[in-house]
Amino acid sequence: MPADAPTILATSGGIVASPRVRWELGPLTEYAIELSGVTGRAPKVCFLATAMGDNPFVINSFYDAALQRGLAATHVALFPMPNLADVAAHLLAQDVIWVFGGSVAGLLALWELHGVGEMMRAAWAAGVVLTGVSAGSICWHTGGTTDSFGPDLQPVTNGLGLLPYSNGVHYDSEEQRRPRFQELVGSGVLGDGYATDDGVGLLYRGTEFIEALTERDGAAAYHVARSAAGVVETVIDPRRL
Repeated sequence: MPADAPTILATSGGIVASPRVRWELGPLTEYAIELSGVTGRAPKVCFLATAMGDNPFVINSFYDAALQRGLAATHVALFPMPNLADVAAHLLAQDVIWVFGGSVAGLLALWELHGVGEMMRAAWAAGVVLTGVSAGSICWHTGGTTDSFGPDLQPVTNGLGLLPYSNGVHYDSEEQRRPRFQELVGSGVLGDGYATDDGVGLLYRGTEFIEALTERDGAAAYHVARSAAGVVETVIDPRRL
């Protein structure tokens, strides 16, 4: 069942510690599933760990969490070749597509090579809910800050652009994130955008920002914009899930 509008939940969270498996679905990922409107059957959730080089350990951790949750779980891998004959059709058949973190530069390069970006655009337009964490948040935007090239954060500006904003992740947990994002927005390397503390997500319907949500107390989202007076950061209080 598709969402009633193109929907993206871009996050710096979505997984939580588990006493039984490596991690389990957090409230943000559960909310992404809720947004798909599925009732009466197991939600179809497809996982992409492209940003982690399709690491089998990460993919297996997803299946452990999905089994515990009762999902109809699948994954798309691109190494050493696509694991499905028709990736586009598979993505269109999902309720939720969940993109994991890692190297957003690597993710975007591989997606470009295999045409996955256009597949994601088609799935989004069809009402498949897109969600993800870190690299899986930045990828839907025009760009953001990344450690894909090393520990000193660099800009990435070739995001899919489904959302016409830049994106900052891990805003409160990594020392460089906040000042570097503001610097790049202020210089015009990145456009105006939104940032999230760990545990916070940004909900968009179409290209409109709707609200911020959080799975932990004390965290926030931010709108960061360039102005004649410099960079203006506006705190957005998230709704607690």
